[in-house]
Amino acid sequence: MSERLSDEGMDLLFRKARTHNNWRPIPVSDDVLRELYDLMKWGATSANCSPARILFLRTPEAKQRLLPALAPGNIEKTMSAPVTAIIAYDGKFYDKLPKLFPHADARAWFADTPELAEVTARRNSSLQGAYFMLAARALGLDCGPMSGFDHAKIDHEFFPADATQGAFQQEYFPDSHIKTNFLCNLGYGEPEKLFPRSPRLDFDEACKLL
Repeated sequence: MSERLSDEGMDLLFRKARTHNNWRPIPVSDDVLRELYDLMKWGATSANCSPARILFLRTPEAKQRLLPALAPGNIEKTMSAPVTAIIAYDGKFYDKLPKLFPHADARAWFADTPELAEVTARRNSSLQGAYFMLAARALGLDCGPMSGFDHAKIDHEFFPADATQGAFQQEYFPDSHIKTNFLCNLGYGEPEKLFPRSPRLDFDEACKLL
């Protein structure tokens, strides 16, 4: 039986964790971002497929490339965040299954079934995005996950399918099959600027015991 997490740990990850829109001007180091990934990668995915691909935008130049894709209400909080992560997924995640799931020919389950591959990649990258936020909170970071952006513009700018579109594409995502799932701002939030916490559904409103 695993040890139960302390109440303080549960508060940090869930009960007192909030979505932040305002950020203190404190940088997040590359070492912390690496540590974050090295925690989140252990979260379960189906057939260990691990389709999430993450771009950490942490320079003004990178943020400017993102700016045209943002909804107006998301601009200020994203530009002021120390880091904005693009949580994306690789539609050809199955090419890495010989490494990730070596005890069966798992690649064959997806390579010729594009609809199954797409659903699997989207679902499991969403799972990994949740692990991402829990790992960030465990490391003392605050999160600001969000929709409210133009998927097509982000994919075109950061994950273009045509490798002739720029050196960035050729270096990081050659022959890209990457698509954006959601964005998550990271940093150290300003708790005094949080809105009052919204309610959640009670157990009996959301769950049934059969």
